Amino acid sequence: MGGKKRAGMIAVSMVVAVACMVTVAAAVTCNQVVSDLMPCVSYVAQGGGVPANCCNGVRALNGQARTASDRQGVCRCLKAALNGVSYTAFNLNNAASLPSKCGVRLPFAISPSTSCDSIN
Repeated sequence: MGGKKRAGMIAVSMVVAVACMVTVAAAVTCNQVVSDLMPCVSYVAQGGGVPANCCNGVRALNGQARTASDRQGVCRCLKAALNGVSYTAFNLNNAASLPSKCGVRLPFAISPSTSCDSIN
């Protein structure tokens, strides 16, 4: 399977995995996470420049996650997406770099090893 086709399938799988997980207790649902981060799929899969609408989504999501419970829910959605698909170090690095490339500071790293319960 070609590299671009595989990367595209990984990115789509990440979005599907996140869409299937809904956070009920938090104000920010996984569906919102998917909606806000959908424009980032091409960057996570292929690299290059981060689209402006991706950064708009990252900023919107960061603004919506006002409580510790919201931030933990967003973290769990992202972690479920990462743990639910096959990914490469390239994809993982791209996903982890989104906040800084968009000028946003998150209280957690986008990583499968992040402990979401410890986020304040």
